[in-house]
Amino acid sequence: MPAIAIRGLYVRRGGKVVLPHVDAEVEGGRVTGLLGPSGSGKTTLMRAIVGVQIVDGGTVEVLGEPAGAPQLRTRVAYITQPPSVYADLTVRENLRYFARILDVSLQRVDHAIETVDLGAEAEHVVDRLSGGERARVSLATALLGEPEVLVLDEPTFGQDAPTWREVVTLLAEQRAAGRAIAVVTHDADLVDVLADERIPL
Repeated sequence: MPAIAIRGLYVRRGGKVVLPHVDAEVEGGRVTGLLGPSGSGKTTLMRAIVGVQIVDGGTVEVLGEPAGAPQLRTRVAYITQPPSVYADLTVRENLRYFARILDVSLQRVDHAIETVDLGAEAEHVVDRLSGGERARVSLATALLGEPEVLVLDEPTFGQDAPTWREVVTLLAEQRAAGRAIAVVTHDADLVDVLADERIPL
């Protein structure tokens, strides 16, 4: 069973067809690139996967459940384009805050910090970190619930070359850990280097 199964997904917005009966699958331990220019429906598809998009037809199932089902709350993690963390808090303070929101053990904070190799920066304020380090903080918060599926929105947008490479390495590590990864992007280079398959939009 695929981690994400999209069947005949049809979405209209403002009277315009945004997704015309899209079919796609994302398997565990693989990276799928949802590739297309601005206005092609990438964000709408991503919203459908995480269960916050009203659809006109078709189905989206994640880990065998309807997208957005309450039981997927910790099993699916969505990582936004800008780092979704607090710049005026330390790495550890951010993770402890999000652990409480997710109602997961605070023991997972240290594990998430170690997973993304931020041990030396754990007590640093996020605003003083590099772009690559901030990306790792966002990923660490997403990993607190030990998700099986990661959905990422333009993870390399506006990044310099070193940060771009760092993001690619991080995602490759998560693929190796068996997670299904859907990457919404217009970055063809990212898809060429990292994705196991691509879905053009």
